[in-house]
Amino acid sequence: MLAEKYELRRNLDKALCRDPELPSDMREQHRNKLSKLPRSSSFTRARNQCIFTDRPRAVYEFLRISPVVFRELAFRGALTGVKKACWWITEAWVL
Repeated sequence: MLAEKYELRRNLDKALCRDPELPSDMREQHRNKLSKLPRSSSFTRARNQCIFTDRPRAVYEFLRISPVVFRELAFRGALTGVKKACWWITEAWVL
């Protein structure tokens, strides 16, 4: 994960930006270094995403897939132990 890679550097620059005892030009240098880091290297930007579609919302955390992908995989029989709850929909899905 990108956030883990840049964690130490980001925390150091943030601490030096906030230190009131440092001269303002040095704090500004660390602010510039902080702004040059990749945006996705921040832990607050890290999100759960579907591993197939990269959909950031409505993701089952334990499987890391979206409900749309879950439904398709279950329909194909790719997920073991998953059965349909409705018996009448199966007739409409027969191809």
